[in-house]
Amino acid sequence: MIMKKLLFVSVIAMFLLSGCAMVQSPVFATLYQDVKAPLAVTGNSGASKVGTAQATSILGAVATGDASIDAAAKSAGITKIHHVDYESTNILGLYATFTVYVYGE
Repeated sequence: MIMKKLLFVSVIAMFLLSGCAMVQSPVFATLYQDVKAPLAVTGNSGASKVGTAQATSILGAVATGDASIDAAAKSAGITKIHHVDYESTNILGLYATFTVYVYGE
């Protein structure tokens, strides 16, 4: 009986602790994270337009969104990319976002 309880508690603990929302970041923090960083640079000149795309994760169990460079460029009608940055936010591992910013013409 004790073994069954121990197994049950272990399985529940693994399920609850493995579902933390994680996002790409150059640094990591467990309580709160809000980081911006560069992702890519091209030789194209000019950056008068900015497009964004975002993906969101809740508890590491549900993740939705399209945070691709292509989606961000299309959102602003950018055909020549100058550079790309990203921002990642993580709150207690419960809620996380990853946003891509595309600059160009």
